[in-house]
Amino acid sequence: MRVLVIRHGAFGDIVMTFPAFAAIRACHHADEITLLTTKPYAGFLGQSPWFDKIELDAKPVWWNLPGLLRLKRQLSGFDMVYDLQTSGRSTRYFSLAGRPPWSGIARGCQFPDAANRETLHSRERLEQQLRRATLPTPLAVPDLSWLAGDIAGLNLPPRYAVLVPGAAPHRPEKRFPAEKFREVAAALHLPVVVVGTSGEKPLADTIGGIDLTGRTDFFQLASIFRGASLAIGNDTGPMHLAAAIGVPCISLFSSASDPTRCAPRYQDGGWPTILRAPTLQELPVAQVLAHLP
Repeated sequence: MRVLVIRHGAFGDIVMTFPAFAAIRACHHADEITLLTTKPYAGFLGQSPWFDKIELDAKPVWWNLPGLLRLKRQLSGFDMVYDLQTSGRSTRYFSLAGRPPWSGIARGCQFPDAANRETLHSRERLEQQLRRATLPTPLAVPDLSWLAGDIAGLNLPPRYAVLVPGAAPHRPEKRFPAEKFREVAAALHLPVVVVGTSGEKPLADTIGGIDLTGRTDFFQLASIFRGASLAIGNDTGPMHLAAAIGVPCISLFSSASDPTRCAPRYQDGGWPTILRAPTLQELPVAQVLAHLP
């Protein structure tokens, strides 16, 4: 049997899908499973135990006939498809694939998700979708031992906290100010490690501590979180990874997003500490410190 899983991203969404990936692998343990994803996550997920093949979705525009023909070939010949992206784009793939047995939201598919899906957190939404596709639920805790990178050269201390000060640059209300992160760091009484993209280095310069912005891949980031005593950060992808690894997390949310639908979750389904304010500029440092474990 040939199985296709569709999941494009973003990074936090990919991480929240780990339990669903593992559930599909467990159900189809003897089958060939292909993942259709985008370039940033192909190498990363290709190292996981969940997929036999990785296909890149170039996401051709709908009038690009050569691109659509290539995509049609990529989608053809599967005995079961799990559309875990469930976007407007991926839903159109149902017809392009020839309407195979399909789990998702495409009209007329064999395993349609329920209408209440938009009210659920991503984890429960995925669990419900797979249950309606006859997979066993609740979702089990997946083995993430494969998710590890070499951090020996980073010379990290034995105990440390990780701060994640980044978020989408065009959404300043989702960023706890670097100056407030610096106050939190000063109150922690243990070394801090700042992670993020290379563009977030100015935040690390303001906060102080060990600056690893722009210096880690997904695997190294996982190992950094695995050795941490605590992670504190904004509504951004690395905090989902921190929760997946199991480090105690304090996740900071503004009113720009709803944590009941998209907050990081531990792999057993548990919730980290969630702090909210209309904008993160308004969130008091004292409130963060009051929730330190």
